Parts: sequence; structure tokens; C-alpha cells
Amino acid sequence: MITKKIKIQLQNGLEARPVAVLVQVASQYNSSIYVECEDKKVNAKSIMGMMTLGLSAGEEVVVSANGDDEENAMEDIIKYLSTANA
Repeated sequence: MITKKIKIQLQNGLEARPVAVLVQVASQYNSSIYVECEDKKVNAKSIMGMMTLGLSAGEEVVVSANGDDEENAMEDIIKYLSTANA
């Protein structure tokens, strides 16, 4: 299991379209992937779950991945969340 703290660099934070893209990225992997912010922990493969977080640019989240492809999953999620104009 890998856990990393990530600062969201997406210009408009995680609103509808960026959440949909994040879910697509996470869904490519077999690993379980979760995003935590404050006291909420949601499945990164769930659009509705991710929308409940209401994350803005500059907020920090903890992403965890657990499974046979966890390293690749974490790498791609970090790359996406760290892109300023995705």
C-alpha cells in the first residue's frame, strides 16, 4: 500500500469535468484507490464520492493505492492532480 499527500494544482480544483477525468484515470487500475480530505475518505473510482469532497485548487489530500498496480496508479494520479491546466 502506498500513501502520499498531494496538493491539488488543477486550476479550478475538482469540479465536475476534472472529477470525471480523475475517475477515468483511477478506473484504469485494478488497485483500490482512495482520496482523503479532512475526515472524509472516498473511492477515487466513484464520481459521486469524489464530488462530495468539493476540492479546490491548492487543497491537500491524501491519496492511497493498494494492489498489484499501485505504483503506476499513484504515479498517474499524482501527475493528473499536479497539472495546473488539465
